[in-house]
Amino acid sequence: MIKAKKSYGQHFLTNEDTALKIASSLLRTEGIKNVLEIGPGKGMLTKYLLKQDINLRAIEADRDMVTYLTKHYPTFAGSIIEMDFLKANLYKLFEGEPFYIIGNFPYNISSQIVFKAIHEKELVPEIVGMFQKEMAERIIAPPGSKTYGVISVLTQAYYEGEMLLKLPPGAFNPPPKVDSAVIRLKRKEDFTLGCDERLFRTIVKTSFNSRRKMLRNTLKPLVDDPSILDPEEFNKRPEQLSYQEFVLLTNKLEKNIRK
Repeated sequence: MIKAKKSYGQHFLTNEDTALKIASSLLRTEGIKNVLEIGPGKGMLTKYLLKQDINLRAIEADRDMVTYLTKHYPTFAGSIIEMDFLKANLYKLFEGEPFYIIGNFPYNISSQIVFKAIHEKELVPEIVGMFQKEMAERIIAPPGSKTYGVISVLTQAYYEGEMLLKLPPGAFNPPPKVDSAVIRLKRKEDFTLGCDERLFRTIVKTSFNSRRKMLRNTLKPLVDDPSILDPEEFNKRPEQLSYQEFVLLTNKLEKNIRK
């Protein structure tokens, strides 16, 4: 009997109704048929996705799971990629065409999956994923909340987030030690920031390195002239700023950043 591996962060969903809800939750409003399932495991979501009118591929790092899927879904075998998603070239998965992402994500790399998708956002119009509940809430947390942080700002700059389902440990085998949640991230129609994206990321990450400090203290090492940090907005803490305010901050500091 094939078992989940801790090294891959695997927790297999056991409820059929829940699996069907997740598999059916992609909005696919842009008419794109390409869908990538990340971490299919034993195929609990896969079997429902295969019933849809989509061009489905799955990426799985665990060789044992690839063998299992190939055996139980032989007609799908040619669409299973044995690879770590984090090492994949997303432009090669569907020959440069955009695609949706769905999956019961391995919890130990779930945030990295989101960051990689954001980096290639022009390819990924929508994501539906299972996360640890704490991580799911962090991604869609509003400004001012205790869980609002780097991943919140960087995700919300490009995607609208929505909580879909919350699940207890007993919904999985083996049960994780935490609650889980499914969220949907739908890319905004206009997903250009209006500022230098690399500098935006740097400013957001630097700001949250010391989230209890005011921005004028955390951003001081980045600028040539610290006096530019005197205005009222720099007396705030990073969790008080929306992504739009971080965009304005980026544009304000751009000409004063140390080379």
